Amino acid sequence: MHDLPYLRGYPDTLRQQVQQLLAAGKLAATLAQRYPQSGHDIQTDKALYDYTQVLKRQYMKSSEPISKAVFDPKIHIINNALGTHTQISRVQGGKLKSKNEIRIASQLKQLPLPLLRMVVVHELAHLREKEHNKAFYQLCQYMEPAYHQLEFDLRLYLTWQDSGSAA
Repeated sequence: MHDLPYLRGYPDTLRQQVQQLLAAGKLAATLAQRYPQSGHDIQTDKALYDYTQVLKRQYMKSSEPISKAVFDPKIHIINNALGTHTQISRVQGGKLKSKNEIRIASQLKQLPLPLLRMVVVHELAHLREKEHNKAFYQLCQYMEPAYHQLEFDLRLYLTWQDSGSAA
């Protein structure tokens, strides 16, 4: 069985099923069936910031503000996850000011919108919960009830993309 880096940590039986779908050339069709609408309009940093702000206002009004949400071409998906959330502290006139930034791998611009939403939800959840703990995943599911399925599907999508089958 080939190494499936996006599916590390999943049971071998599941990884074998994905490997079979890949070998039969059926993974793309499976994903297309789940996500028939492949494109979206969120292609710029401004559009990503606006989209992130809408979700934040809807689910996390009382959380700290976000100063930036951008697509980052420097993020390497396997090594650095799908996106990052950073809190930058600066001294400004004797006071410590912090800014929250969300950076999402540029490669994810091509995702179906539900998968991009899952990544944005994940990074927004880090405003309240820094660790990937039970409270973090509960918050993710509050903002996106299908969070776990979407995360798995994103891993399938990335696996298909890396397989060389993606055009």
